[in-house]
Amino acid sequence: MKQVPRSRFLPERSIEYASMDTPLPIGKGQTVSAPHMLAIMNEALELQVGHNVLEVGAGCGWHAATIARVVAPEEAPRTERGHVSTVEIVPELAKMARENIMRLGFGDRVTVIQGDGSLGLLDRSPYDRILVTAAAPQVPPPLLEQLKAGGILVIPIGGVHLFQSLTRLRKESKGSVVKEKLGGVAFVPLVGNFGHKI
Repeated sequence: MKQVPRSRFLPERSIEYASMDTPLPIGKGQTVSAPHMLAIMNEALELQVGHNVLEVGAGCGWHAATIARVVAPEEAPRTERGHVSTVEIVPELAKMARENIMRLGFGDRVTVIQGDGSLGLLDRSPYDRILVTAAAPQVPPPLLEQLKAGGILVIPIGGVHLFQSLTRLRKESKGSVVKEKLGGVAFVPLVGNFGHKI
């Protein structure tokens, strides 16, 4: 996280608050996670060099960049680096994330796509890890289908702003899923085909 400062990804009006451990607005009613929450989610993903990762909810691109720093470090040979695909449903935020990723030198390790992340991203699947950065009413079936056996999915599940639980799912070799609740959280709602209808 120290190597990927949050301040470099924020809109100008939020930069002075970048060091505060709180979510910050990035426009279009969306926020970037508090640093402590990003750390909790990244640790829950158990990231490793070489992982193919899908993020649902690119926001400003900060979270994807921190993941890329782990799965595709610059010091690793290119053939051993992983990749992060991040999907953002809000066109203006997808543009912001893409510009940030390119400007800060992550363009070879992070791909930003504008679309409905609740459907996953089939053409780059299967994924070692999937992260959802907005609260879903339930786990979107396409995400579980696109997760590798042995893979991990981290997602907030619950209502709109209230009674959400950060949940880790491990897909076992025979296709069964082990679910673990990691604690209460408050995320913006996931929208899209398998998101909240708001």
